[in-house]
Amino acid sequence: MPAELICFEERCRARFPITEVIYNCPRCGGLVEAHYPEAPAPAAELRALWLSRRASNLPIDQSGVWRFRELIPFVSENDAICTLREGNTPLLAAPRAAQYGGLDHLVFKHQGFNPTGSFKDNGMTCGVAQALRLGMRRVACVSTGNTSASMAAYASAAGLQPIVFIPHGNIAYGKLAQALEYGARTLQVEANFDQILALVRRLADRLGIYLLNSMNPFRIEGQKTIMVEMMEQRGWRLPDWVVLPGGNLGNVSAFGKGLREMLEAGLIPRLPRLAVIQAAGSAPFYDLFHAADRSRLNAVTHPETLATAIKIGDPVSWPKALREVSNSGGTVEKVTEQEIADAKAIIGLCGIGCEPASAATLAGIRKLTAASVIAADADVVAVLTGNVLKDPDYIYRYHTDQLKAPNGDPIQAHFGNKPVVVPNDDSTIVELLNE
Repeated sequence: MPAELICFEERCRARFPITEVIYNCPRCGGLVEAHYPEAPAPAAELRALWLSRRASNLPIDQSGVWRFRELIPFVSENDAICTLREGNTPLLAAPRAAQYGGLDHLVFKHQGFNPTGSFKDNGMTCGVAQALRLGMRRVACVSTGNTSASMAAYASAAGLQPIVFIPHGNIAYGKLAQALEYGARTLQVEANFDQILALVRRLADRLGIYLLNSMNPFRIEGQKTIMVEMMEQRGWRLPDWVVLPGGNLGNVSAFGKGLREMLEAGLIPRLPRLAVIQAAGSAPFYDLFHAADRSRLNAVTHPETLATAIKIGDPVSWPKALREVSNSGGTVEKVTEQEIADAKAIIGLCGIGCEPASAATLAGIRKLTAASVIAADADVVAVLTGNVLKDPDYIYRYHTDQLKAPNGDPIQAHFGNKPVVVPNDDSTIVELLNE
């Protein structure tokens, strides 16, 4: 199936070869996306094919991304694919979280089960495949954590040199440790995410480095398969809502694209509604969505949140995200640091656990049900983007009443579980446990 790059902007729609190293349209500056002019096979045939691959031992079939390769046919050579068996992440029922969120039922699609512990792996396997196809030797990203961990792992596995740029002092150590362990050359820049991204884009052009941030259209191709896998796991029964956290908004763009393409292919009968949840201190997309004029995003110059994965004030994918949320009849909400922390603790009480940014989903659901935007009996899938061990310091500080918001205000441990120091004495411990 032929593939090409096409400008996202309706006023332009310029087309470019799939081998062009571009992240924005050279004509109008708009974002670009992968496009496949030919329709895939009939829906019933695709469903049967994807199901049959579950019994295969081929690495490409064991990948929860490449198993659906008929929807991402930009690479035809299997030897250009580096897979760590990404995807294959579960749907987990969470009755206690549902009750907290004001729902009768709630299911989490937990991307923290990926090889490096986040949804970034779904996109990174595709981004690295394109880097290999283009003959690149070095790849780079700007990251507050998850992207750097994922890129480092996939680049190293593929024999490429990963270079990571991170905001100095603004990364969870659980994520930084992964980038270091996977061999990334790591540069801590004294600037925020958005400033560093502008810097790295200039450096990439000068040094011939392939960028793997979410403006890379092939990252989006991999991440859209999260929705395909979700639908297959649900027996192709469509949810009413898909709720996810919003940072750089690549996932929102990817989910919307995947859902639209499944609709066009006859795999689903309609679009579910997308709800994007942002941290209150880093919520430019929330402001844009609820503004009278949606033509321009006003960046947050100094974004603030402890949920570092969504601490982004100038998200590059906002035009795509706006289209996808609007077309789905969805919405955007914002939540406080306190709301995120409490929601995270509730998710933990379900035996699931997640990184702070992921918990924004449940915090947002609680607000949206209270406002009657989401009905209590709605069929809702909430996406957890990262593993619970991505930021263990956050967890410890919350449960020991030491967690503070970026402005210094204390965050109350409403669902705290403080460890107790006891003497080495049987009777004392028995008395304590019998209380």
